[in-house]
Amino acid sequence: MMHDLNTDQKGHAAERIAVWFLRFKGYRILARRFKTKIGEIDVVACRGNLIAFIEVKYRAQEETALAAIDTKSQMRIRRAAELYLQRHPEYHGYNIRFDAVTIVGRLSWIVSNIFLWPQHHKNVF
Repeated sequence: MMHDLNTDQKGHAAERIAVWFLRFKGYRILARRFKTKIGEIDVVACRGNLIAFIEVKYRAQEETALAAIDTKSQMRIRRAAELYLQRHPEYHGYNIRFDAVTIVGRLSWIVSNIFLWPQHHKNVF
């Protein structure tokens, strides 16, 4: 029997795809689901002297995925990024960027639909 994925499962699957994709592009993953009282970051990644704080969005359409990163989300991510950097002084002096990885399509238990190609959007905010 086939089951559709629930919202949490889709989000976690999208994050796994995004992490795989970022590693393929040469990023080192520093943290996944960095949660604090003031905000959350889906993925923290490093390449060279760059730290990227990355929001992962899975939606049926690209436009709605990017639109979901609204001003409130951006503030939450920025606050969490500041806290991450305070906790990790070894990254003092690194360049900082706020990116998004969007995954558009349909995630289900059907293997042929699970491998959706992500899009990496740099400097989203």
